[in-house]
Amino acid sequence: MTATVTTTAPAAASPVLRVAPAAPADAAAYFRASLVFHADVSDVATALAAGGDPGFVMLDSRSTAAWDQGHVPGAVHLPTALIPEQAEHLLDKSVPVVTYCWGPGCNGATRAALALAELGFRVKEMLGGFEYWVREGFEFETWEGRERRVADALTAPADAEDCGC
Repeated sequence: MTATVTTTAPAAASPVLRVAPAAPADAAAYFRASLVFHADVSDVATALAAGGDPGFVMLDSRSTAAWDQGHVPGAVHLPTALIPEQAEHLLDKSVPVVTYCWGPGCNGATRAALALAELGFRVKEMLGGFEYWVREGFEFETWEGRERRVADALTAPADAEDCGC
């Protein structure tokens, strides 16, 4: 015997569906566009760990104090306020740039990406920023050397190389 699940309340009563989902073609266009502008921490770490040229440069847009506290190994340090004066001297416009800042609660990487795009650079923002880099257990550098913390089970799989997404 097969059970049938029925809902008694109309879909419009749901706060989730108060505004209907986009048409599939519109949703596909939106999510495709999102991937054009964003990279996630895990994908960035995988590309950097593969060795050789990952095809992009990482840019940490935080202050010197924040950089000293910890940064992605191999990243270029260029605070957002200095991008207009220094980006063209430090970066190659033919190489895409992936920006990051503190984390999801900070829009510094977005502002840095905007400043770079306005100068003619191809750019993506790393979702999660430095916070999720550390929380997912990837190695980082401080002024004292390299460190790595145990991955937070709420941000990364505990017993697998990748999350499968």
